[in-house]
Amino acid sequence: MPARRAGFRVGLVLLALGLALGVPVVRSHTWLAVLVAMAVLALGLSLAQAWRTRRLMNWLRAPLASAPPLVEGSWGDLAYRIERLLESQRRELEAERQRLREFLSAIEASPNGVLLLDAQEHIAWLNALAADHFGLHPQRDLRQRITNLVRHPAFVSYLQEGAYATPLTLPLHDGRTLSITLRGYGQGAVLLLSQDISERERADAMRRDFVANASHEIRTPLAALSGFVESLRTLPLSVQERARVLELMRQQTGRMEALVSDLLTLARLEGSPRPSADQWWPLSEVVGRVKAEASMLSAGRHELEWPPSFGEFELAGSETELHSALANLVSNAIRYTPDQGRIRVHWHLDASGQLVIAVDDSGPGIAAEHLPRLTERFYRVDGSRSRETGGTGLGLSIVKHICQRHGGQLLIRSEVDMGSSFCLVWPALRVRGGAVGESVLGDEAAPAMWARGER
Repeated sequence: MPARRAGFRVGLVLLALGLALGVPVVRSHTWLAVLVAMAVLALGLSLAQAWRTRRLMNWLRAPLASAPPLVEGSWGDLAYRIERLLESQRRELEAERQRLREFLSAIEASPNGVLLLDAQEHIAWLNALAADHFGLHPQRDLRQRITNLVRHPAFVSYLQEGAYATPLTLPLHDGRTLSITLRGYGQGAVLLLSQDISERERADAMRRDFVANASHEIRTPLAALSGFVESLRTLPLSVQERARVLELMRQQTGRMEALVSDLLTLARLEGSPRPSADQWWPLSEVVGRVKAEASMLSAGRHELEWPPSFGEFELAGSETELHSALANLVSNAIRYTPDQGRIRVHWHLDASGQLVIAVDDSGPGIAAEHLPRLTERFYRVDGSRSRETGGTGLGLSIVKHICQRHGGQLLIRSEVDMGSSFCLVWPALRVRGGAVGESVLGDEAAPAMWARGER
């Protein structure tokens, strides 16, 4: 209403102006004066409307750059309504952009690589993990054709065939393995999901190797037993021959029992929680039992040297596992050290409070290339010699797991023809009592010669 009244007042002013201009010109013709006034009024109104229209059009060309023009009448109402409509549209657009940013952030946090392809197989968008999987640049490679950048024949064939029911397993040149899944959406667009399954593939390979090795290790004594049974059943053996065959059967049976026992021990170690740190066991008692077992196993064939005392040391954890770890190291030293060889067990408390128990032997030693793999299941430096000594190939793997479960580590040092040294390192939090003892490494040992049994 105020705008209309203002327009009415402008019209009256223009009409009065027109009459003032027209009357002197045509004094004798009143109707002509009226026409002139009306013409001036129409012209003035037209110019005013043109001016307002121009201001409104100038603002509409860049409505967000400035405020709407302050014009009167219906043009002012129109500008106000347009401004409200644009502001509402701007808020909705910003809300959509925020939702898009949140959605893309969620995809960035996905454990899978995500890559969007348009109908022409051009990269429309990808997250950082997909860029890492395929060696792409998140910005530079946008709008590029995917097959120009990822040229693996199996991937190109999988993409072009369009049969996306089964994921593609793609081995990369850097040793990684990707699982790739494609899903179509929209008008010919494709969603590509990638997942790094290298660790899973390695675990599967280790599991297959473990089953194959375990089957082989069990099959060998079973075949021997089968042959011996067949000999006893079909051949007329003398008393001495029969006794010899029975002894061999006893040995093969013991070998299978040891293998099954070690397999069950590994399964128990991997499937049970870490030992509690509030159960303490005197180290001297554990070592005492290992010493008695070692004496029986060696049967006087080796020079066994033990420390005079382990003081008042106590270790926290599983007593059974502590005994198993040390017993495995000592029995290995006895098996692989020739007769009249020397085996020495000693210890010390290092500067950080860790207890180190070392088992040294004067055996043939181990070449450096074998050290990192010694704790792998069934790994043997010399397979035939290991079986002759009665080893199962699982002892060091058991020791490694026991150390890791107690927060410690297994250190290995060996040189060909110079013997070997295996160290159990127990963390300070699981050691109490006792006093500092002798050095394990000795002055001649270099830290670089040690390998961590962590494989």
